[in-house]
Amino acid sequence: MKTIMSVDDSASLRQMVVFVLRGGGYEVIEATDGEDALSKLQGREVDLIVSDINMPKMDGLEFTRQVRAMARYKFVPIVLLTTESQAEKKQEGKAAGATAWIVKPFNPDQLLAVVKKVMR
Repeated sequence: MKTIMSVDDSASLRQMVVFVLRGGGYEVIEATDGEDALSKLQGREVDLIVSDINMPKMDGLEFTRQVRAMARYKFVPIVLLTTESQAEKKQEGKAAGATAWIVKPFNPDQLLAVVKKVMR
């Protein structure tokens, strides 16, 4: 079974993402922000990360940069799931190492389609 990490400071949004992904047959690890996610990633195999951008402590862009700096996770797909839709933010996400971008509110089928498309 493929494992996905869901990173979002909103408990209700995280629950929705977890519900959709588990329904799609994935195991899900939850984290509340970038710092929490980095500590939960240590030594774990994940096949994909879905992260919000706007979070306290460490935002999704910094989290993405730090994940990309770790050899073990250098090629793990990272999907940014965010309310941000401006072109500059998307460029920042891409520069940080994001694989894909989904704007909230999201459609569950869209999330599963993007996950299937970017996951090896």
